Amino acid sequence: MTHPLEPMLRPQSVAIIGASNTPSRIGGRPIHAMKSGGYKGRIYPVNPNYEEIQGLPAFASIQDVPKGIDCAIIAVPAKLAVQAMHDCADRGVKSAVMFTSGFAEQSEEGARAQREIAGLARESGMRVIGPNCLGVFNISAGWYGTFSNAYGTLQLPPGPIGIVSQSGAYGGHVFTVSQQRGVGSNYWVTTGNECDVDVAEVIGYYAQNPEVKVILAYAEGMKNADRICEALEMAREAQKPVIFMKVGKTAAGAAAAASHTASLAGADAVYDALFKQYGVYRAETTEEFIDIAYACQFGKYPKGRKINLQTISGGVGVQMADASVKYGLEVTPLPMETQKKLKEIIPFAGVGNPVDFTAQALNDPALMQANVELTIEETDFDSHIVYLASVVSSPFTRDACIGIFENIRKKFPDEVMLMSIIAPKELVAIYEKMNLPCFEDPSLTVRAMAALTRFGEVFARGRPDAPPTLPKGALPAPEAPVAEHEAKEILASAGIPVTRERLVRSAAEAVQAWRDIGGAVVMKIASPDILHKTEIGGVLLKLNTEADVADGYATLIARAKQAKPDARIDGVIVAEMVPNGVETVMGVVCDPVFGPAVMFGLGGVFVEVLKDVTFRLAPFGVDEARRMIDEIQGRAMLDGVRGAPPSDVNALAEALSRLSVFAAENADRVETIDVNPFIVLPEGAVAVDALIVPKGNKK
Repeated sequence: MTHPLEPMLRPQSVAIIGASNTPSRIGGRPIHAMKSGGYKGRIYPVNPNYEEIQGLPAFASIQDVPKGIDCAIIAVPAKLAVQAMHDCADRGVKSAVMFTSGFAEQSEEGARAQREIAGLARESGMRVIGPNCLGVFNISAGWYGTFSNAYGTLQLPPGPIGIVSQSGAYGGHVFTVSQQRGVGSNYWVTTGNECDVDVAEVIGYYAQNPEVKVILAYAEGMKNADRICEALEMAREAQKPVIFMKVGKTAAGAAAAASHTASLAGADAVYDALFKQYGVYRAETTEEFIDIAYACQFGKYPKGRKINLQTISGGVGVQMADASVKYGLEVTPLPMETQKKLKEIIPFAGVGNPVDFTAQALNDPALMQANVELTIEETDFDSHIVYLASVVSSPFTRDACIGIFENIRKKFPDEVMLMSIIAPKELVAIYEKMNLPCFEDPSLTVRAMAALTRFGEVFARGRPDAPPTLPKGALPAPEAPVAEHEAKEILASAGIPVTRERLVRSAAEAVQAWRDIGGAVVMKIASPDILHKTEIGGVLLKLNTEADVADGYATLIARAKQAKPDARIDGVIVAEMVPNGVETVMGVVCDPVFGPAVMFGLGGVFVEVLKDVTFRLAPFGVDEARRMIDEIQGRAMLDGVRGAPPSDVNALAEALSRLSVFAAENADRVETIDVNPFIVLPEGAVAVDALIVPKGNKK
């Protein structure tokens, strides 16, 4: 492949500036690892104090090294590193890996030096990773541009996992633990301060590299929204799972992340939106991070959520069923005819789902094969988990179990199946060769299957729908604060349905508006300076007589003047009372990295107390809006409860999508938008209240 990162990740020639004759020193480790790891390219140690380093001719300066070097490792102190980078650029070096620390992560002086290096990279075209990084490596090429002990912890042959981490130490930790877990990786990149190359660009490289099938990424923050979105889109198009560890979820964590790598940590909810939108699996722990990568490296993904659970223990079967429901899998019963046949094989078996073949399988392991085969042949399950505890390790059943699953795999090579077993590594390896990933904990086996299922859904649906276009004549977002009626007029022009209403400036006009609406009305104070009307008693409900409406007008004006004497008052809004429906909330927040993100949730206690909301980056289509709606915990409210009719989810999804387009088109003008409540009816939906806060006008 041809990619700007090729010289850095598959170099044919390497210079080590600050090379050491001592293999244990930072400048000596890459040379020792490359010599030990079978690197076939040319190695040029650079250090004016030596004529020979680790058996290789040494050079006094990069200027003395032959031209056209693919990659230079910078292993000198910060005060020398900037000049070394200039020398590399002058010599035509194609890329550089900067071990050196003491830049933006440490001081403003360091930040200035880092900016100089970034400018040098842009001007010269030399790609730079770091500074303050642990380096890179490519196991199959024997290329170890790192001072980590990666070569010393290597246990597995090169595999399909590509690892990228902003943190060098954590990247090293992940590699070591993944080797112990049986996760075979090949490419490993740590990006450090990211003056040039960042995590997003490496994900993009992995997405295009046929050697990489699964991507593991760790980051504390992102600086370039377009780049990470493009990279994740490429990975999804290539059907390569991305498993992401994004830290800095709390205020304390975000502050630590900024001081560690000088990264911009956007609001965590916005990162969640990014990951959901592009089908990324977000891991919470290192164990989960590596477990899901382990499952994905076998390359099989269920086509649906129906899961079959087979077990040697009824109690564990219940645990797995509970976990399956928790992770959104469908534990549907076996057909009655199949259940009858399974009972004939093992009369005391539990045959609904989970299928419990009981301890009888220890007396005759062939019964287990009959159970599994019958279940696969006569049902349409998308995935299978078999729990056998240590049965596979027993000297009485070890060989029989191997034979059983060899037969099952020959007969059903494409079934997605995970094993939950307790066995030594050499025995686990036998099952892995049958394309049967193995886990000890049955509940975590279910978690892994749920992740595989999610990736299967993401890959099957392909590209999301295109966002709609704004209607002709759509009004722009305001540059100064506006009252509710103006905000709704703007949103209505973008295709978002709003209440029938009129702005009035006298009691007589209010009465006429009530008559024209033809039913009970809501009256609200209209002022760009009073954003939270209920706090001053600025909203009156269910007014349906001439006297009530006239008195209501006078009451609202008086309350507004008393509470906010200096407020500009446009008048009073007289609006239709919307019939009973489900109250929801739509909104927009502007993230400093990713721009506008759309929020959705149910109204009332769900949003105020339970924080039951979800986000997506703007803009998006109706299908993505539907996925947002389906994510919230209170989703069943929209299906109708206690005799209420179901809500018009199509109208809701359409409005969310149109709000996202409006937000994206006005990204440079809008700080926040609140549409609360947005009432979803059995037919249609309508915005009852709206607030648009322009940039620079936070209140």
